[in-house]
Amino acid sequence: MNTAVTIAGVTWKNPVTVASGTFGSGAEYAELVDLNALGAVTSKGVANVPWAGNPTPRIAETYGGMINAVGLQNPGIDVFAKRDIPFLKQYDTKIIVNVCGRSIEDYVEVVERLGEEPVDLLEINVSCPNVKEGGIAFGQDPKALSEITKAVKAAAKQSIIMKLSPNVTDITEMAKAAEAAGSDALSLINTITGMKIDVHRRRFAVANKTGGLSGPAIKPVAVRMVYQVAHAVKIPIIGMGGITCGEDAIEFIMAGATAVSVGTATFRDAEAPVRVVKEIEDYMRRYQVEDINDLRGCVE
Repeated sequence: MNTAVTIAGVTWKNPVTVASGTFGSGAEYAELVDLNALGAVTSKGVANVPWAGNPTPRIAETYGGMINAVGLQNPGIDVFAKRDIPFLKQYDTKIIVNVCGRSIEDYVEVVERLGEEPVDLLEINVSCPNVKEGGIAFGQDPKALSEITKAVKAAAKQSIIMKLSPNVTDITEMAKAAEAAGSDALSLINTITGMKIDVHRRRFAVANKTGGLSGPAIKPVAVRMVYQVAHAVKIPIIGMGGITCGEDAIEFIMAGATAVSVGTATFRDAEAPVRVVKEIEDYMRRYQVEDINDLRGCVE
């Protein structure tokens, strides 16, 4: 039984990673989860300088998920390279670094630094606000997405994965723009913009007013977008959005994803990503699937 998949020339032992921002950089979960069991570990977003993040409260539970407005709090590339990469290198798993920034120059600076580091893939978070363009996210405008993809691709030594925002009119337009500009793979979806109001205190549940909705509530939207993008581009897709079990993961793979990412589920069950790996294997045995890649895009 083969569970190995290949993303942009990098082969993972199985198709499961963790969603950026939900797993820290691995160390927080290492005592609870066998990182060796994962196909890859995806880091929290890393910027060129430390980011403090948004004011608190930053997280609120919702029906079928959660809203977060953490604001990509991170220690910056210097600390990440010195502390987190050596930690992850102890494990038999691929390392994906999520990169964030407020300008193209910020992204390029981090990507150039990572060119000297032993990491496998770079996931570029284009849901960050572009400070030079009035705060609209890089991933919400095809021209801006194309520009940042070209700049990052030119600077990167590793293959790049553009992580697409679902907060757009046509996800396939964004996917095509990223592919045409040189992206080696795509991640989707990032969180959906949402809001929660505390009716007893008459105030917003998170200080930022809005935040990113994640969890099972967004899974049908994510599966639909993965299916659409898989039919619009030729590069591999890492599907994510509300995956809690092996059957959820299989659903994304059948929609066209090569790999999947488990995120919000880890807050409820730290072992969720490893359990998803096992449940994918159980599914393959049950239905006598010899190669996980045979399931990719099998629904038409």
